[in-house]
Amino acid sequence: MKLLSYKIKGAPGPLRMGFMKGDEITDLQGAWQKMHRANENQDLAGSADILFPSDPTQFFSAGQHLIDQAKNVQAYAANKDVEDISFSRGDVYLSTPVPSPEKIICVGKNYAAHAAEMQSDVPDYPVLFAKFANALVGPEHNIKKPRFVQKFDYEAELTVVIGKETSHVKRDKALDAIAGYTIGNDISARDLQKRTPQWLQGKTLDRTTPVGPWVVTPDEVGDPSHLSIRSTVNGVVRQAATTNQLIFDIPFLIEFISGLITLKPGDIIMTGTPAGVGMGMKPPQYLKDGDIVTAEIDNIGRIENKVAQSKFE
Repeated sequence: MKLLSYKIKGAPGPLRMGFMKGDEITDLQGAWQKMHRANENQDLAGSADILFPSDPTQFFSAGQHLIDQAKNVQAYAANKDVEDISFSRGDVYLSTPVPSPEKIICVGKNYAAHAAEMQSDVPDYPVLFAKFANALVGPEHNIKKPRFVQKFDYEAELTVVIGKETSHVKRDKALDAIAGYTIGNDISARDLQKRTPQWLQGKTLDRTTPVGPWVVTPDEVGDPSHLSIRSTVNGVVRQAATTNQLIFDIPFLIEFISGLITLKPGDIIMTGTPAGVGMGMKPPQYLKDGDIVTAEIDNIGRIENKVAQSKFE
């Protein structure tokens, strides 16, 4: 199932949860209400805002049980008339699927070839850092490049969305904590990142981190350790790898992180980027105003964003 956050173009109102039905986007809460009305559960249908929220952050924060319900809704909608709550792809714009997660945990140097191109040793433990929700943008938004940043770089990453509160989980149970997978682009201001030992200032600038286009549930993604991951800049391939090259795989990362921090539903883990970033090229090739950068992962999809210089000095 592909779960997404959307808004109808030109219409007022907040972001809403939807899902892909063929080439159309169907409103998830609306379909949930139709299903319960068809089953003569009017009281349930009338309590949708409490029981089945349309707000994307509230939806994912509620955890796996709502995602399980969403799959039932999708199965119902597959054979029913939901035309009045369905929209063509061109009529909506997609936002980042989880707009305000409690935590965004990122993993650095998690591909050996990327560690090498950054002139770094392979780490003994996962290198963790944080982003905040201010950094997130959707698959159709511009990436805002501050004028004072000169070394603006891209990093395509397999990104995990947590579905269950998880603490001290063992790796053989770790995948059970995952609500789904999406794509992240860990845009990095290398000149800010490298001027101190801590990376935060170069990693979480406003509106610099595309995540999307949707969250794909694990049953559709399959084995997350065998996915091709790619990035391009202006149509030229920069990164091309597979997730079996991760130094610390996803079960290990969830075991490790949950041993330090309780993971909550809706939390995001960006699992690291492969070799081919701009800083690692000779000479370095950083993003410029007007560049088009894409990130693509098999079984999930593709995001494409334009770099647009921000007014912030």
